[in-house]
Amino acid sequence: MQYVSTRGLAPSLNFEEAMLSGLARDGGLYVPEHIPKFDKKLFRSLERKSYIEIAFLVMKPFIGGVIGDNELRDVIEKAYVNFGYGEKAPLIKLSDNHFLLELFHGPTLAFKDFAMQLIGQLFQISLSKNKKKVTIIGATSGDTGSAAIEAFRGISQVDVFILFPEGGISEVQRRQMTTPSEANVHAISIDGSFDTCQAIVKDLFNDLSFRDEVNLAGVNSINWARIMAQVVYYFSSVSRLGILNSNQKVNFTVPTGNFGDIFAGYISKQMGLPISKLIIATNQNDMLHRTLQTAEYEKGEVFSSISPSMDIQVSSNFERALYYAYDQNSAEVDRLFSELKAEGKFRIGQNAYRNLQKHYHSGTANETETYQVMKKVGAQYDILVCPHTAVGLHVAEDYLGDLPMISLATAHPAKFPVAVEKATDIKPELPERVSNLFLKSERVTKLPNRLEVIKETIKERIAT
Repeated sequence: MQYVSTRGLAPSLNFEEAMLSGLARDGGLYVPEHIPKFDKKLFRSLERKSYIEIAFLVMKPFIGGVIGDNELRDVIEKAYVNFGYGEKAPLIKLSDNHFLLELFHGPTLAFKDFAMQLIGQLFQISLSKNKKKVTIIGATSGDTGSAAIEAFRGISQVDVFILFPEGGISEVQRRQMTTPSEANVHAISIDGSFDTCQAIVKDLFNDLSFRDEVNLAGVNSINWARIMAQVVYYFSSVSRLGILNSNQKVNFTVPTGNFGDIFAGYISKQMGLPISKLIIATNQNDMLHRTLQTAEYEKGEVFSSISPSMDIQVSSNFERALYYAYDQNSAEVDRLFSELKAEGKFRIGQNAYRNLQKHYHSGTANETETYQVMKKVGAQYDILVCPHTAVGLHVAEDYLGDLPMISLATAHPAKFPVAVEKATDIKPELPERVSNLFLKSERVTKLPNRLEVIKETIKERIAT
């Protein structure tokens, strides 16, 4: 399996090379040359398999032989050993045709752990084998950063720098990044929004001289390995419904800001999983919803919300969706993102727009609606949900029908205690394994939104 850039101007790489690169050297995102297909016999077998077994079967074709079967099984076992629930991603029945997929039982209580714990194991194998050291740089709207730091803390071959918007994430999210004491992890707060942080990361990757000097690697959702790992829980959840021996399809509602989680659903569908609708749920930062309504992709103002992981206007993984909507025409994708850089917007062509609408649907929830859903779900089902999950549940209501609906619960409610308590009058408690979070000292560096200052800080830290 080889990987190619969505913009078509970077060399193709194998899985290991693409994983370590993160962003392609032409500014594009890596995607597999072809998407593997599952046959019916393999689908039928999934209903009897564990999450670990399903993960091996789903990820093996994307690895392309660069990791042996026994080693891959070992990596998967180690990646998910610290999840606080036996099934890893339990499926909870809300009503006859509506199910909640809990993705927050990992070490940092968010869905990002499914990918990041795996990537941490894969990086260790690759770097040890090649006797290399890398500098990982990522931007976070809250959960990616803590998951990355947890995955790479204490690994001698890696220095991790995570940029987050000052004041733009919850206190639990911040403390998960600023309390680890290992010298190889660096939490950096930036004046601005998540989009500011994400733009800095892309500028660092696109400075090829700096990139080569510090041996830059990325673990944001731009990294294909992140998408690959997230595909697994789509397969796992559908297998638990018991419909893989029938002709029935299923819908998914996904609260998303950077588009990676729902794009994993698209890949699952292309692999043959019986998905009908992939429903994007956004908060008031509704650029993805507006794009699907109008075919216009335009940057707007970022509004702070109680669901901060979706306070995003530029969704990196939407580039991958456009690549497939344009029938893998990388020249068209390159043109669109050149327009975005120059003008702050672009218009999607008619055929590509129709292709997007075949797979993706969307809806939004404002702050009032988000609070109402948290209150309703708490009272009706005795379940506390985080604000992001509540956004998804609100949007899902408009699409409930004859087909089963799986709504993704992306973070533990205790990561957002203020919002949850305001909605339900119940303060969610952190699980015991992370209950000492507020007793630890914080370690954080505050930097201005100045690329040269950030570069010098990174070079100084990795030199010590």
